[in-house]
Amino acid sequence: MSPFTRLARSLGSARWLSPLLLLAVLEAGSGSGLIPERTLAAPSQVLATLWAMTVSGELTDNLAVSFLRIIAGLAIGVTTGIVLALVAGLSRQGEVAVDPLMQIKRTIPTLALTPLFIVWFGIGETPKIALIAFASIFPVYLNLYGGIRGIDVRLLEGARSLGLSRAAQVWHVILPGALPALLVGLRYSLSVSVLVLVVAEQINATAGLGYLINNARDFMRTDIILVCLMVYAVLGLAADGLVRAVESRALVWRPSIVSQ
Repeated sequence: MSPFTRLARSLGSARWLSPLLLLAVLEAGSGSGLIPERTLAAPSQVLATLWAMTVSGELTDNLAVSFLRIIAGLAIGVTTGIVLALVAGLSRQGEVAVDPLMQIKRTIPTLALTPLFIVWFGIGETPKIALIAFASIFPVYLNLYGGIRGIDVRLLEGARSLGLSRAAQVWHVILPGALPALLVGLRYSLSVSVLVLVVAEQINATAGLGYLINNARDFMRTDIILVCLMVYAVLGLAADGLVRAVESRALVWRPSIVSQ
């Protein structure tokens, strides 16, 4: 094993020291009474609550509801963002029609639309899904639009010299070249969707992780709140890991500058 490899592994192990030290301090503070339970539950209590909620099915049932909301919102938002990016990126007229509206959308905070969505759609599932969809449009649109406009002109000239039609150029040159940018936008949209879900599920939810947090807040159960926050974090990491896995397979042709 080379010295550089040993150093990298030691640094990787060292990165766990501060989080573990923080957990130990919190556990000691809770055990000694310096940190009241209503202020912050001990890590051991959080783990015990996580296990109990998982065994009882309470956590898994509510997680399934939240997961379906994310899937529905992302399906609408990502599809809309891709279509709008193709319209604006492949046509000058489309850019004039679509891009100004998307730039206006970019400056509007998504969460500020919550009261308006409640007025429009009521307090059921629709405003929750609409918020997630609205938030996930722009990252996909902006990255795919930039990816399309960033295609090397020499590639298009080569495609024309080979006699490829406009449709063939889009399918064989433009879309593959813009795929890395699309996946970056998708990763960002997935992260944003989890963040918006936290707020969306505060809208009169009767199930979901937000519902659990609301109930836990009323009863000052900080352990349940921390469990739900942990699940939100895991959702975000899992979503990012999924896109990374797709990226590693779909972009196997792309050379990497990162040393192995």
